[in-house]
Amino acid sequence: MVDHLHVATLNIRNLADRWAERLPLLLADMAALQPDLMGLQEVVYPLQQDRLIGAAGAARYDAIRGWAGRPEYGNSLLVREPLAASAPERLDLGLRRAAHRVVVTSAAGRRVLMTVTHLHDPGPEEAARDDQARLLLAWLDEAPPSDVQVVVGDFNADPAETTYGRMLGAGFRSAYAEANGTEPAVTWPTGIQGPMIDTDGSPECLDYIWVRGAATTESCRLVFDRSAVGDPTLYPSDHIGVSAHLDLG
Repeated sequence: MVDHLHVATLNIRNLADRWAERLPLLLADMAALQPDLMGLQEVVYPLQQDRLIGAAGAARYDAIRGWAGRPEYGNSLLVREPLAASAPERLDLGLRRAAHRVVVTSAAGRRVLMTVTHLHDPGPEEAARDDQARLLLAWLDEAPPSDVQVVVGDFNADPAETTYGRMLGAGFRSAYAEANGTEPAVTWPTGIQGPMIDTDGSPECLDYIWVRGAATTESCRLVFDRSAVGDPTLYPSDHIGVSAHLDLG
C-alpha cells in the first residue's frame, strides 16, 4: 500500500497585529491546504484559534494542545480524521517554551511520532535555543517506538546556527532542503505591518519540518505566504508556513 502523509506548520502570531484582518487569510489558505497533520505555534486557546483554523475546510480536525509559559497559550497540533492520535506528552523546555508529541498511525499501519515545538525567541541567544534543542532530542530518543519521527515548528534558528546543526547531527533531515536542495531564504518576516510587529534582525529561515526514520520527502513548499488582495501589508502571519508531502515507505 502506498503510504503518504501531508504535514504542515505555521506560527500564527497569537492575536497581535491585525488578527481580525488576518483570520480570513488563514482560513482561506487552510481550506485549500487541508494537511493530515498541522502544527501551530503561538496559539491563544481561549480564542479557539486552532479550532477555527481546523474548521476552515471540508476536513474535520482534532486539536491537541501543548501549553507553553502559561496554560492558555502555546502550541497546537491539528489531526485530520480519520487519523487518530495517542494521548499527548509534553516537555517543558524552559524560558516559557515547550514541545508536545503524539503517535499517529498511518493508513498502512506505520507509527509516526509527531512533535510540535517553538524554541526561544530573542535573536542573539543562540546558546539557549541550542540547549532547548538538546533537551528536545534527548526526549525524542526516549520516545515510544515509531517508524518515523516528525518535528515541526518555529525554531528561531537559521541554518547557520548550532541548533540547526544539532538536528542534522541527530539524524533529522529538513523536508524543505531534502526536496529542494536548500532551505528557503526567508520564512520570517512576511512583510506584514502592524503595531507590535518585530523588526529586530534580518529576514531569515526559521521554520522547519524535520524528518527522521523510514520516510522520504516527496515535495515541500512554502504556504500561507500570500498577501491580501489589494493590501501588500497584510499577510496571514509574520511567519511563512511550510508544507511537506512525505512517503512513509
